[in-house]
This record gives sequence, structure tokens and C-alpha cells, in this order.
Amino acid sequence: MPRTSLAASGLACLVLTLTAGAQEARPAQETETWERQAQAYLKSILYPPEQVEDWILGRASLGEAYDGELGWLFHDRRVKHGVDGSISTYRYAGARRTIMYGDNPCRINTYGNSFTHCDQVSDGETWQEVLAAHLCEPLRNYGVGGYSVYQAYLRMMREETITPARYIIFNIYDDDHYRNLHGWRNVRLGYTTGMWPAVLGSTMPYVAANPATGQFTEYKNPCPTPESVRNLSDFDWVFERFKDDFVLKIVLAQRDPGAGSLQPRYDVIEELAREHGLQVSIGTPEELKRTATELYTRAALFATMRIIEKIEHYASAQGKQVLFVLSYGQRNAAKVLKTGERFDQSLLDFLDEKRLPYVDLLEAHGTDFAQFKVTVDEYIRRYWIGHYNPLGNFFQAFAIKDRLVELLDPKPISYSTDPSKYIEMKPNRR
Repeated sequence: MPRTSLAASGLACLVLTLTAGAQEARPAQETETWERQAQAYLKSILYPPEQVEDWILGRASLGEAYDGELGWLFHDRRVKHGVDGSISTYRYAGARRTIMYGDNPCRINTYGNSFTHCDQVSDGETWQEVLAAHLCEPLRNYGVGGYSVYQAYLRMMREETITPARYIIFNIYDDDHYRNLHGWRNVRLGYTTGMWPAVLGSTMPYVAANPATGQFTEYKNPCPTPESVRNLSDFDWVFERFKDDFVLKIVLAQRDPGAGSLQPRYDVIEELAREHGLQVSIGTPEELKRTATELYTRAALFATMRIIEKIEHYASAQGKQVLFVLSYGQRNAAKVLKTGERFDQSLLDFLDEKRLPYVDLLEAHGTDFAQFKVTVDEYIRRYWIGHYNPLGNFFQAFAIKDRLVELLDPKPISYSTDPSKYIEMKPNRR
């Protein structure tokens, strides 16, 4: 399949042509206005005041601590969600606890979300620790579960002023692109009654992006102080802040109308599509969802490309080198292994055009899978338990290893060509 460039200055407009009579096929437009629909949904995702107080005081989280700039960071905890029902242990001293060669100077920092942080494995089982053991030098782990590409970039900018490193591994997970675009995760994920996983619900810094116009606008955390988090219980504040939100429009278009729910407004997505360079006439609920998903994906990937450019600009100015790593959850990995179809080909094209060093873990898994005589589902269970299990972390470490060693100068002790650094063992002869 030919690749198509999606560079910032030359994004081609996608024109969706639907069948004649599509308007006639459209369900009768509901009488509810967009404002009434937005009100109904935003009311459903508000937090009760007592939960906000618990979050502010740190009494009811899953290990997340409020951070005014980034949204949240982690603190020490143990969670029973590891491989075979085991308890995973998480410890931090800025970065996640460094075990292998932790008393040595560090020249490699890693940033990203939970696939960088390595959720569901204990401190010594992360891919950073596997690489550290092999390379005989430490890697710092600044990953945070739930982060977007933009949040990971902001954390990099903060940490590199405190514990700088010559080399950066910037890990981008498949859902991180979409996270770039929302300032409050509840707008996208909703609110689950009885649960208070703060990492899934806090506000966060975000960007607005439009590939048709080249727009890329950065926004700070909507709740930049502990006191301002109380706004998440205030309907009037939430409505005024999010009623025109890009992600809110996408989410309402993607929902399945059920008993008592409102029919999505087709005109809202048609107008949004025109703003993003899509000429669309939507006739069915399936076309509505498909158009909304296309809009979301194009804007999300465009945002990631612009953030990568910011990372590279910073690294060049500071004399650093960045290795980008593309990580994927089990759903996208299984889809690619079964069909070969991927949603982010434009991102690979962009990295290739910019000649940026990267590791595509989908490609690595494809090569690995070809060596097995198992089903795709059996293969997925080998490495994933939601996130990577310890074997999956080992897989990622060695998928990254060769490309990382190429960048490092001088080479790590494991790959030194200086005879004074090692003793060459000769085969035993009798």
C-alpha cells in the first residue's frame, strides 16, 4: 500500500462522498438543541464534592498525586494486578525506582505513559531495568500512566532541568495521540459510579489541532490549583468550560443511542468536519460514527507530529538525541497481526520523512509472531495482561536494544570495542 505524507504544510483534505439519498436515510432530527445534549452529558460526568475533596487531600486515589501543571504524578503503592494475580510494587524518587546500576551516572531518561511507566509489573521487571542489566548502566523511568504525548513532553521539559540526560527514549502508546486533545478525561471516558481512579479523571494540559488549517494551540491544565479542582463538581463551570469542546462533540457522535439517550446531532459533526477540511453529508448513524472517528484520529495524529517536532527542536538545541518508540495495546496489536491494517501509518511516514530514529513495536511483534505456530489471540496472551507482563517488558527491551546501542556514544560496556574493558574468553581446548 503506497504511503501518503501528512506533513503539517501539506495535509490533503479528505472528501467523503456518500450515496445519493443519504439525507433521506438520516433519522428524524431530534428536537433537543446541541446545548441541551451537552448539558445532559456534562451533568453525568460531574464528581460529587466529597470525591473532589478526597482527591485534593490524597485520601482516595490509586497512587496518583495532584500536580497543577501536569495533572497528576504517582506515589509509592502496591496494587494486586500483576501477572498470575500477583501484587505489583511501585516506588519513586522522582523517577520510578532505579535498581540495576542505580549508583552509576545515568545518561538515558525515558518518558511516556503507562507503557513507559510499566504498569502491572514491579520495579525490577520493567523494560528499563532489563535494558540496564544488559547494558550495564542505568535508565531513569519517568513514565506516568494515563499521560498523553503532550503531558509526557511537558514532564520531559521539567525533568531535564533537574536530572538531565544526553539520550532520551520517548515512548508513544497508541491511545496517547487521542489524549492530546482533551483537557479532562471524563469528557472522553465518562464517569463510573463508585469508582475514583484519579488518574482517569483529573484535568490535564492539552492541545487543539486542526490539520486542515495547521492549527496547533497549547493549553494549560484547566484546574491549575488544588482549589480549582472543586470546579469539577460545579455544573455551571463545567458547562461553560467544555460545552464547545472538540472531544465532547466527537464523544456524543460516537455514542450508541440507547433507552433514554439523545440521538446524536448530525449537523454538529458536519460543521466540525467542514472546519477540518472534510466535505461531508452524513446519512446514517454508522456514517456519523465513522466521520467522528476520522476527525478524531486525523487531529490526534497531527497533534503528535507537532509535539514530536517540539521535542526534536528542544533536543537539538540542548545537544541531546531522542529515540522514539511506538507502543501498542493488545487490541491494536491483534488487529494488525490479523489484518495488517493500522490507524497510524501517517505517523510512520512522518518519522521516515524527518529521518528520526524510532522503533515500531508492531513491526517487531509481526516479526516475532511469524516464528510461532499459534493463533493471534494465543500470541497476545504471551505478552499482554492489559499492559505488558514481565515477558512483554523483556520483549520491548530487546526490541529497542539494537537501535539504542547505535545511538549511544561511547558504547555501553556490554558493546565496548576497547579490549581494556573486558577479558576475551577463548574456547576450552583439550
